[in-house]
Amino acid sequence: IVMVSLGGDGRSLPGLLLGSAVTAWLGLLAVEWMVRRTRLSEDAAIGAILSVFFGAGVVLLTIIQSMSQGRQAGLESFLLGSTAGMLFQDAVLIAGGGAAVVACIWLLRRPMAMVAFDAGYAAARGVNVRRVDLAMMGLVLAVTVIGLKLVGLILIVALLIIPPVTARFWSERAETVVWTAGIIGAVSGWVGAALSASAPALPTGPIIVLISAALFTLSLLFAPARGVLAAILSRRAFQARVHRRQGLLALSR
Repeated sequence: IVMVSLGGDGRSLPGLLLGSAVTAWLGLLAVEWMVRRTRLSEDAAIGAILSVFFGAGVVLLTIIQSMSQGRQAGLESFLLGSTAGMLFQDAVLIAGGGAAVVACIWLLRRPMAMVAFDAGYAAARGVNVRRVDLAMMGLVLAVTVIGLKLVGLILIVALLIIPPVTARFWSERAETVVWTAGIIGAVSGWVGAALSASAPALPTGPIIVLISAALFTLSLLFAPARGVLAAILSRRAFQARVHRRQGLLALSR
């Protein structure tokens, strides 16, 4: 609406990403204020703000459709993604934003790890926990905004959660988990986009999420240290040792 009122293209991707970043930051501040000033938990505050902002967005879509210069067509792609419809400049913009997020994570990796594992210890070491929390939420916000065009608002949640959870099966070190999660996300995106391009009428965003879910399932079952199969083998080996010891005790008697 603002871009049209200024005489520009209402569906310009940089403008839409900037607008989504501004409104997402307002939502983040609203969640942070509700958690600090009320007795609501963070989950409840996120749910309340998300539902209100989502409802406001649907109302604004209706208003845009009723405007003389309104063009709602194409805005729905930000809910489910439209990777196949991306232009080269869109890809460059998203790649640049992703690189900036990675650089920020690398610079803030130590205080973020301290706050994530033990906020009390971090505060005792002089770390400003509130600022680090806001920085982490801001990076999540940035990833969400960057991924809107790729897989959409609804499916970006899956890409925020599944790769790091998958990486957690393979390592106990935070830094290794971060890089492994990035590799898993990149592989999911590349394979999902390739499958979508090779078959007609396959939506790219959902395919990317399904590939990521498949990698999660494989890790859940076959990870060497934390997988289900490893746990079963370890339990059976433990039971076998117990039975052997019981047998030796019985023979010694």
